[in-house]
Amino acid sequence: MGVIVGFLLGAGLLLIWLSFFPEESRRRSARSDRLRDLLAQAGWVGVSPGGFLALSGALAVVVAVISAALTSALAVGAAFGILAGSLPTAVVRGRAAQRRTTFHELWPEAIEDMLSAVRAGMSLPEALGSLAERGPEPMRDYFAAFAGDYAVTARLDECLDRLKERFADPVADRVVEALRITREVGGTDLGTTLQSLTAMLRADLRTRGELRARQSWTKNSARLAVAAPWAVLAVLGTRTDAAAAFDSPMGVLVLTGGGALCFLAYWLMIRIGSLPEDRRVLR
Repeated sequence: MGVIVGFLLGAGLLLIWLSFFPEESRRRSARSDRLRDLLAQAGWVGVSPGGFLALSGALAVVVAVISAALTSALAVGAAFGILAGSLPTAVVRGRAAQRRTTFHELWPEAIEDMLSAVRAGMSLPEALGSLAERGPEPMRDYFAAFAGDYAVTARLDECLDRLKERFADPVADRVVEALRITREVGGTDLGTTLQSLTAMLRADLRTRGELRARQSWTKNSARLAVAAPWAVLAVLGTRTDAAAAFDSPMGVLVLTGGGALCFLAYWLMIRIGSLPEDRRVLR
């Protein structure tokens, strides 16, 4: 009995001592935050940045081994392994851009539905929760999750923060923070704020739609120009003698230089043809 009492006393003293030194929350890197936001925008909510990078690495290794076995050239296998490793990132970026554009087009409609609910006498949490049933179809799951969080915690600020993290989008950040500020200030300015947000988003959509339609050919040309030499390499890889030539020092140099030039050219064309995107400054 004395041993047990002494053990419990020591454990209690240790916990009291540790309470004076709270664990500092580790700050996430900016690159990890960007990748986490990209995965959330693509709808891959349950995938962590570490798991995604592990998936990309595993795919690169598998494709490199298969390509090297088929072509009998390690350099060609490594080249296609690097291309395969970048494929998940390209898929996630494309899906995230598509969903981001869709949500930007739907936010004015969602805000108008929210405004109608507020004018009908609903509170702000109830109006947000009602979008799970009457809001735009692609957004309903997000607002259903918000309604579930609010039903459990009844803490609007925490639920709004979770809603922002699910969307991981600058437009959603602006909408949520405008709602938060309007609620904290109080008064009858909520309707005016929502109307101003809707007008601003529609004007931004019109401008971006015109620019995106004019510059879409730039990205398509960049993708075609980058894919062409690697398609030729895949055809040459079917011939054993041609593939073996790339295992020489000069062949490795050609593959390395060609890959670097393709990456640089693609990056420049995408950089020139892309529109400036808002960053998440209201996390």
